[in-house]
Amino acid sequence: MEDTTNTNPLRFETNPYHNVVIKDRKVMELTGVKQIDSFDSSEFLMETAQGWMLVQGKDLTLGKLDTERGDVIIRGLIESLSYVSNKKGNGKDSVISKLFK
Repeated sequence: MEDTTNTNPLRFETNPYHNVVIKDRKVMELTGVKQIDSFDSSEFLMETAQGWMLVQGKDLTLGKLDTERGDVIIRGLIESLSYVSNKKGNGKDSVISKLFK
């Protein structure tokens, strides 16, 4: 199976609005996503118009990516959603390390 970890962030323009819709914990629709920093089958780390967001779950996949509008759809079992920080810091590790303090 191919490793879906993204080592280079996907950065794109977005509108200033940020919305999250979760349907039956299986589909998450997001607007206002500025970049996807990293993702794999258990978590997505994204910068949104409202700060950094971490989505965790099982069998997560990127269902849709609209870089012009900043729309993202994530499919899989959604277990948690959290906003981490408004600033990225020096890199992904600094954001992740803030989660475990």
